[in-house]
Amino acid sequence: MIKFEISSDQKFNFGFRELLEFKELFYFFTWRDIKVKYKQTLLGFLWAILQPLLMMLIFTIFFGRVLSVPSDGIPYPIFVFSGLMFWNIFSQGLSGAGNSMVSNANIIKKIYFPRLIIPISAVLVALFDFLMTFVVFIGLLIFFQFKVDPIAMVGLTLIALLLTVIATLGPGLLLAALNIQYRDFRYIIPFLVQVLLFVTPVIYPTSMVQNPNIKLLLSLNPMAGAINIGRYALGATQLDLTLIAYSIISGLVLLILGFFVFKNTEKYFADIA
Repeated sequence: MIKFEISSDQKFNFGFRELLEFKELFYFFTWRDIKVKYKQTLLGFLWAILQPLLMMLIFTIFFGRVLSVPSDGIPYPIFVFSGLMFWNIFSQGLSGAGNSMVSNANIIKKIYFPRLIIPISAVLVALFDFLMTFVVFIGLLIFFQFKVDPIAMVGLTLIALLLTVIATLGPGLLLAALNIQYRDFRYIIPFLVQVLLFVTPVIYPTSMVQNPNIKLLLSLNPMAGAINIGRYALGATQLDLTLIAYSIISGLVLLILGFFVFKNTEKYFADIA
């Protein structure tokens, strides 16, 4: 009996050359997921804008006004929206990447292509939504007549965006590999995203935390550094470079770990998907 194995002819490696050979698939999977996400919806792409706007209103009412949570001298709606922009990339990208291998099980079983393309494309879908929310963010700055240095804002936003992608892709790859083996993770991922929202400085500033040990633990969250850097252009308090460094390092460690686990189990995906 002749057996056919759907696998790569390469040993464990980063596979950058192979990703370039299949670069058209990034567009295919990303655009397909975008269309599926908003297919048969009444408002379509507007949901990418309405969701963070509604969350901003709710957080502003309950945390900004009722609980008087500080916002580093920034109008609270702008403060919380600036965090939600990056948080939505993380939450949507993590959920999409974590479930991506299971969702594409039929394709995985049929043909070989670099499996990394699937979870990376899920993160690219979240970046598509970010582009629309960033336009709304500019509108908020104009509405509140909040002056910023446009060059500094663009530069720091790009840095924060890069760190957000790193923070999302690492855990996303790890969860994608684990989810295809243990389907319990499809239930764990939504709960994990909800919990992480409250240990990430989205609705409150890091400067609000006075306990040094708790502040250190919060800084190990890779999204903390990304959001704090993104807000720095808005006039937030001075960055704690040590805590930012911890956040960046934790993001890189998770990226390496996620990549290693994903590539190490990649050869079994077609069999267990």
